[in-house]
Amino acid sequence: MALSESASHLNGKLKVLVFGAGAIGTYFGGSLALAGQQVVFVERPKAVEELRQRGLRLDLTLDTQRQTKTSSRVDPASFVIVSTLEDALRYGPFDVALFALKSFDTIPALEGIKPFANKMPPILCLSNGVSNESAIADVLGKDKVIYGTVTTAIGRRGAGDIVLERLRGVGIAKGHPLSEKLNKTFNAAYLNSELFDDANSMKWSKMLTNLIANPTSAILDMTAGEVFANRDLYKLEIEMLRECLAVMDAQGFKVVNLPGTPVRALAFATKLPLWLSKPLLGRAAGAGRGSKMPSFHIDLHSGRGKSEVEYLHGEVVRAGKRCNVPTPVNKALTEILMALTKKEIPLDEFARKPEKLLAKIQTN
Repeated sequence: MALSESASHLNGKLKVLVFGAGAIGTYFGGSLALAGQQVVFVERPKAVEELRQRGLRLDLTLDTQRQTKTSSRVDPASFVIVSTLEDALRYGPFDVALFALKSFDTIPALEGIKPFANKMPPILCLSNGVSNESAIADVLGKDKVIYGTVTTAIGRRGAGDIVLERLRGVGIAKGHPLSEKLNKTFNAAYLNSELFDDANSMKWSKMLTNLIANPTSAILDMTAGEVFANRDLYKLEIEMLRECLAVMDAQGFKVVNLPGTPVRALAFATKLPLWLSKPLLGRAAGAGRGSKMPSFHIDLHSGRGKSEVEYLHGEVVRAGKRCNVPTPVNKALTEILMALTKKEIPLDEFARKPEKLLAKIQTN
């Protein structure tokens, strides 16, 4: 696929650089390619040749807008995939880059981007957490950052091979010259995009949904359903969420509903009696996951030695310190999960031992 600058702007298409053909990258990049946008992926060398041969596979049958009963194949001729950023930038200049890496991979990725900063387009950051955008701005400048968030649930079957598990949408913060065009382009590609007035309220509201039953599931080796079935663990979840809400309030950030995600109802539930709130929060904890374990559990048992808890619950703790808001539950869960991740304590230390975890948190 020849990506000429003149063709891109004459036909009104966007030229999009996508970091990685993982779940989010394949879903967004593949959907944009299916909609006729010009897409270039940067992916690990071992996956590049395979994807050049077979293309991308997107099982989007759940999305009734697309009116398809079979998986969609994105022909290799309709996108470009290369193994280095330097090679990708030869197909530029790009209108936008999509960035949806794990938060613990942001800094290493930015080290690789830094030598090419003057050639980089604005980056739409779709990563979880609330500190990735500032890290990108430190390298590229504030004008090169667009705040985004994803609530759609996507399963990854392999490189360039995904399944749409629950269609919700994507949020894009207003205020950047590209925001309106991205919103329009994403909606034309059936990505259910919505614009938001306040970037921080959008990002913190998404993070609030990511906190639920995530560290407790990993630490205890229990499903979200099992965590919620235990009354004392459920109370712990409520306390954790209340701490985050207090930190948001201290910073002047509002809880906002996200595409397909009633976050305000979730926040309201933390004020209700436990018996009344549990069904609502239980659905929020399990929605879109099916039988899958939460992301922290997957990361812990992958043996990579990294966890996003530092960038989610840990960020609640750091912001709480700045605002003089106590966050003891988030602090304890972060420290315990990081100790497990770094193998400072055995992996089975708290496995299926709720009472031991609760006692540990009470003594912190």
